[in-house]
Amino acid sequence: MSSLKWDYSLYLVTDRKYSGQRSLTECVEEAIRGGVSLVQLREKTASFLEFYELALGLKEVTSRHNVPLIINDRLDIALAVNADGLHLGQDDLPIGVAREHFGEDKVIGISVSNVQEAILAEKEGADYLGAGAMFTTGTKTDAKLVSLEELRRIKEAVAIPVVAIGGIKEKNAAKIMGAGIDGISVVSAILAEEDMEMAAQKLKRIILSQK
Repeated sequence: MSSLKWDYSLYLVTDRKYSGQRSLTECVEEAIRGGVSLVQLREKTASFLEFYELALGLKEVTSRHNVPLIINDRLDIALAVNADGLHLGQDDLPIGVAREHFGEDKVIGISVSNVQEAILAEKEGADYLGAGAMFTTGTKTDAKLVSLEELRRIKEAVAIPVVAIGGIKEKNAAKIMGAGIDGISVVSAILAEEDMEMAAQKLKRIILSQK
């Protein structure tokens, strides 16, 4: 599946600290029912086995709903579960190395925080960009903040899809989508809500109103 054909509008990144007593697969399925179009499994502290088992569970859910599953950082996990994509940060495996092992038909996204990083990522073969952080966020406390103007410049500088990340909520989603980007990436805006399906629906409506 070409990354250009993917729907990047509402990109959910997982964080189990928000799921409480509910399983991650249950939370993700509810979010997908509400309109989530992409899911990234992000596990910074899990063992290989735990990460693998979570990825297998999510792959079953996302495949059933025809939603791509992206694995954060871990090429080995992405390969092990035949994930649709891999998301890398600036300090992770080089894109070329990841591509060599992951395959030309798979999608690789890169986190960027300025135009220079965006242009380089596209040149090196990234399929999409995660630009941010737009606001301070509890899930990535060391992230550099990106202005709305820089986000616009990033979008204008590349031909590949751009998704904004970092602290995006219902209250600021319209403003971010106004930069002409392809979608927003959220964590707590869905996973911290009691009704995740409704939270996703509200965000989706905002996104569609700005397109």
